[in-house]
Amino acid sequence: MIIENGLPQVKIFSDGACSGNPGPGGWGTILQFTDPQGKLYEKELSGGEAHTTNNRMELSGVIAGLEALVKPCAVLLTTDSRYVVDSVTKGWVYAWQKKGWVKADKKPALNVDLWEKLLPLLKKHQVTFNWVKGHAGHPENERCDRLAVAERMKF
Repeated sequence: MIIENGLPQVKIFSDGACSGNPGPGGWGTILQFTDPQGKLYEKELSGGEAHTTNNRMELSGVIAGLEALVKPCAVLLTTDSRYVVDSVTKGWVYAWQKKGWVKADKKPALNVDLWEKLLPLLKKHQVTFNWVKGHAGHPENERCDRLAVAERMKF
């Protein structure tokens, strides 16, 4: 078990997929944890909805990964979603929340229900976001995409 700042370190990879926007969608998430002996453990999660958007699926995958952690962890979260990464790392979501879920352009923020699930998880865990280009050969991102597409195809 790798410890970072006194917390177990976990890697989460997540991706969402949607056919049409809105349309049927899915998300896929992989959790990775290495034990003290160096053995890698992985867990795959996936889900979807019949009528959704790509951004909702991206958020849902991240939330599912963080919710799967039973205690606070140092998380390296890798996703190809600029929407998720930029909203958190650039502070946009915190500004929307502070303004009653209204964006800088005075339009309502989208996916408030999911952001309200994610924000407490970001307080519980020490999350570092890592953006990767989608469909560019990143092994875990490609696996997450396959999981997401498989879920989307169920609808």
